[in-house]
Amino acid sequence: MRKLLFQSLIRQPLTEQAPPRSDAAMEELAASIDSAARRRLGRSLSVRAVDAGSCNGCELELHALSNAFYDIERFGIRFVASPRHADVLIVTGPVTKNMREALERTYNATPDPKWVVAVGGCARDGGCFAGSYAVLGGATTVVPVDLHIPGCPPSPTDILKGLLALLEQMNQGGRVS
Repeated sequence: MRKLLFQSLIRQPLTEQAPPRSDAAMEELAASIDSAARRRLGRSLSVRAVDAGSCNGCELELHALSNAFYDIERFGIRFVASPRHADVLIVTGPVTKNMREALERTYNATPDPKWVVAVGGCARDGGCFAGSYAVLGGATTVVPVDLHIPGCPPSPTDILKGLLALLEQMNQGGRVS
């Protein structure tokens, strides 16, 4: 035990380096999202995340948005527990047969105007799970999707950029692809 203690004092930690911090870019992105949401909705943006059967890689990146580094609450974006309070549904993972009805019900419970964002390759077309007996495909097989954010998994910054693109496109009255 003593040997391990001394080794831990000498060796570097085995964790990843923190992402490079670009305060100016993050603040600009945050201000853009906040102003676009207020223009379109007159208030902050509320997000409901739905895991349709994923490996949880994309969920980890979504949860990272709430940590102290990204802190999306300061940008006027908040995750909500009920679809009845949401403006945006974020779908992660391929839609499995067991989650089809739950995703449909969540979509139907979300009030208009509502938008659906498919996060990750699996939510787009089933990803590496496509062709499985338990997988129906991407989110578009069950609900209309307004925006696809590619990646396996996409970074939190990419997710924020995608939400900004969605808001800007909706302010112009179109759909995002």
